[in-house]
Amino acid sequence: MSVQLMPPFNLTSSTPATFILAGIPGMEKSHIWISIPFCSMYLAALLGNGALLFVVSTERSLHQPMYLLLSMLAVTDLMLSTTTVPKMLALFWFSAGEISFGACLTQVFFLHFASSAESMILMAMAFDRFVAICYPLRYAAVLTQSAIAKTGLVILLRSFCIIFPCVFLLKRLPFCGHNVIPHTYCEHMGIARLACADISVNIVYGLAMPVAAAVLDVVLIAVSYVLILQALFRLPSRTARCKAFNTCVSHVCVIFLFYIPVFFTVLTHRFGQEIPHHVHILLANLYMLFPPLLNPIVYGVRMRQVKEKFMKVFLCSSVHFLQE
Repeated sequence: MSVQLMPPFNLTSSTPATFILAGIPGMEKSHIWISIPFCSMYLAALLGNGALLFVVSTERSLHQPMYLLLSMLAVTDLMLSTTTVPKMLALFWFSAGEISFGACLTQVFFLHFASSAESMILMAMAFDRFVAICYPLRYAAVLTQSAIAKTGLVILLRSFCIIFPCVFLLKRLPFCGHNVIPHTYCEHMGIARLACADISVNIVYGLAMPVAAAVLDVVLIAVSYVLILQALFRLPSRTARCKAFNTCVSHVCVIFLFYIPVFFTVLTHRFGQEIPHHVHILLANLYMLFPPLLNPIVYGVRMRQVKEKFMKVFLCSSVHFLQE
């Protein structure tokens, strides 16, 4: 009697068709309740950043370097949150954790691309404040609309060149049937850790390059503000110093809102082995929501021009709507 043997499973070519996002491990029963504040913050972020973009685009007086950079920041914030939150809410509400391999890689790219772009936009905004305070007479000549457009192009190219190789580093890995991601969204190292192969290159490139770029941005921002403070202390009157510094307060707040969660997340992953995994996941999700939610609020409250134009545009729109 002959026995037909089944061919052995080929582990080296096992790229899964789909991944399964597990959500927040250990808190599955609380997913619905967690989704309520997350959904509220996401809708507020969409409204705030959308309103900011509308005001800047419709008011010609706001077509200045600082507000154009602010618009870039709003677009990046919308990309950062929209890349992850809708899928996260579908997972919480409908247990729709399945995501195709291609969609997962797309999410990885846009997530890390937006983070890298936001870091460089904050650096460009620091340079804007440096020129405005240290060289006010040359501000209009240095920061033209053409210069801002070129800055935007450099931001796109740098972010693309840093992040795109991560996609190929993931595509080359075999997964041997492992396809459950203990997270609410796809991110580079979360996928790489599922692989049944050496991921040293992923660890070195996927962590070292983005972190090095962020550290470079932070150093340049710090240098800008050291020079700004030196210029402020040379101003003759206290009133002039306070007025000049007030133009930087919003930007400093946004810097802290972005970089503190980033470096806290990196440090807790590196040194916080005692911290429960679900806390790491919650912090990562809040990082997707807090900067997009708070950035337009900070700029809307602190910047008089934005607040005044916002009220003007929406009051005019309301009057027009009522007249119809």
